[in-house]
Amino acid sequence: MKTKWVRIGLFLVLAAGIAVAVVYRGQFNAEALESWVKEAGAAGPVIYILIYAVGTVFFLPGSVLTLTGGALFGPVFGTFVNLTGATLGALGSFLIARYLAHDWVANKTGGRIKALMNGVENEGWRFVAFVRLVPLFPFNLLNYALGLTPIKLLHYFIATYIFMLPGAIAYTYLGYVGREAIGGGEGLIQKGLLALGLLALIAFLPRLIGKMRQGPTIDIPELEKRLESGETLVLDVRTAEEFVGEQGHIEGALNIALEELPKRIDELTDYIERPVAIICRTDKRSAKAALLLAEHGFHDVHVVRGGITKWIATNLVVVR
Repeated sequence: MKTKWVRIGLFLVLAAGIAVAVVYRGQFNAEALESWVKEAGAAGPVIYILIYAVGTVFFLPGSVLTLTGGALFGPVFGTFVNLTGATLGALGSFLIARYLAHDWVANKTGGRIKALMNGVENEGWRFVAFVRLVPLFPFNLLNYALGLTPIKLLHYFIATYIFMLPGAIAYTYLGYVGREAIGGGEGLIQKGLLALGLLALIAFLPRLIGKMRQGPTIDIPELEKRLESGETLVLDVRTAEEFVGEQGHIEGALNIALEELPKRIDELTDYIERPVAIICRTDKRSAKAALLLAEHGFHDVHVVRGGITKWIATNLVVVR
């Protein structure tokens, strides 16, 4: 009974903290952070790490913290300070979700939590690494959501610290360059170009990782074998008119047009760790759809070579 009241009390503190953070987030800016750190003197970095950790738990904007950390502590030490604070905050959110606020987090994350559960169950820390590199969830909410998965605490902590490093480096350096630009430091052009290069790399990461997570293409005979086993979802990304048109479609296929796929991707959550064979008229739309699914965490995605045109040419059954 006592434990129950402790959990309720901590939950109320969490809810109150988030409410205060939302109300006063307009006053949470770089100037205020800089003032607090300078007043702390030699303890400034430790204070900043604690501010970052608490801010992460209470949904304060991480971008302000990371940029300010780069401006205050430079690109190298600033990266360490930012990454440590963000990881400690992520750990706090994880523990709160796991032991104190399970129902609240489940309501906030909605149906997407199922995708995380499936991903962690099948890939473990590798899935945590993936979602740290590819922003499927808002950062603060993701920390809580992962607390509901069966990932081991140590694996979560290590994967979080290591795979948040690229983003921490890029945005810390951007904050440093901004401070240098204001102060008129030397080599601004080179530093600015390096900052842009780092940001471009971070922006390209989801596409690169999505390519790496795609399965190999499959031919029509392989697709036929998979259909016989009944474990593979056939996703037809042609338009609805094409799906019922002259070429027809494969029996049992799910039709979601490529243009609609980004808005309807949650309908495929059950297949995030199960095989998906994507088909269109030939291959072009299928390749785009496969990359999109891979970027959203789908782990076993395959393009059907030749598409429905090749399916017809091999005299397999087509349903119209």
